[in-house]
Amino acid sequence: MIKELAKSLDNLGTEGAFEVLAKVKELERQGKKIIHLQIGEPDFDTPDNIKEAAYKALKEGKTHYSQPLGIYELRTSIANYYKKMYNVDVNPDNVVIGVGGKSLILISIMSIINEGDEVICPNPAYPAYESVLKFVKANIKYLPLKEENNFSFDLDELKSLITDKTKLVIINNPQNPTGGIIPYNDLKELANLSEKYGFIVLSDEIYDRIVYDEKFVSYLNIKQNDTIIINGFSKTYAMTGWRLGWAIIPNYLLSNFQKLAINLYSCPPTFSQYAAIEALEGPQDSVDAMVNEFKKRRDYIFNRINNINKLSMIKPKGAFYAFINIKQTNLKSNEFFNRLLNEYNVAVLSGTAFGKYGEGYIRISYATSLENLKEGIDRIEKFVSSIT
Repeated sequence: MIKELAKSLDNLGTEGAFEVLAKVKELERQGKKIIHLQIGEPDFDTPDNIKEAAYKALKEGKTHYSQPLGIYELRTSIANYYKKMYNVDVNPDNVVIGVGGKSLILISIMSIINEGDEVICPNPAYPAYESVLKFVKANIKYLPLKEENNFSFDLDELKSLITDKTKLVIINNPQNPTGGIIPYNDLKELANLSEKYGFIVLSDEIYDRIVYDEKFVSYLNIKQNDTIIINGFSKTYAMTGWRLGWAIIPNYLLSNFQKLAINLYSCPPTFSQYAAIEALEGPQDSVDAMVNEFKKRRDYIFNRINNINKLSMIKPKGAFYAFINIKQTNLKSNEFFNRLLNEYNVAVLSGTAFGKYGEGYIRISYATSLENLKEGIDRIEKFVSSIT
């Protein structure tokens, strides 16, 4: 047996949703019926036309290696998507296909950041950002996303964090876990600051099609140079298990991306990429129907939660998460989460799973049936009413 394992992995985090899922599965093995409100995965099936395109690709023998950065047909299709959706010209050469958006977050950070480099990271936020930044030993400056700002950042707070050493600013828009959307004027000011100080902006826009009350503006609409856009197929097309994402990156990052892609996974799955072309270019009715259903669920959960004593929430503008304020219960987020799971068999996520500024909140995913939501919130209401 070797004496010591890699210490570098001590800095690498995990993701709370998957850790909770493991706990839940153990409870279910014990015979408990758990209401799942924790996983950020659409409860819809991948549309049939996409699956048929995958079958066709398999039958045609598209089962071998592809280019490390993805097949050019898909890269072109994504460029066309940005022209159609956002009226932005994207060169297919600057589009990179990865094994899920998460791989491209890792590759982006590893391509840019040296030990000690300054990075501004939102908090609360998707855990992968902080995890990889800690792994590369970045100097992380946390940008709080506060409820009083509709979970957008405060511009003065952002400016106070920026120095001449700032190398990267990460944003997630629409946001996980809050469902917030960054206002256009704030994005524009961020772009001005990027131009002034010379830092890169990484905008994770994986939920760009899951918006409810306003038209989404991509950061790419505002600034193209020194910009990385992360997106993918998992959320919009219910393709979480297909593991395909994309990034739009500057020319100067292409070599690093290719090098890391070759070392990590050689290439994205070839037949899945042909199915992804159909996702983008085929009928979009399933996307519209899914978003309409999410909107109904969002409205239901918003009305229910705000009628429960000691709980409150603001209405999410995008994604499929409710970030619920539990401060009046006088319970810490982890205690609330643990007691709700163990005493009432409802799985949610603690706000602190997304960072220290998530204290006082829990996250509920409404990517589940309305029936599950009703039962889950009924149990939450019983739990809160039992707190003295």
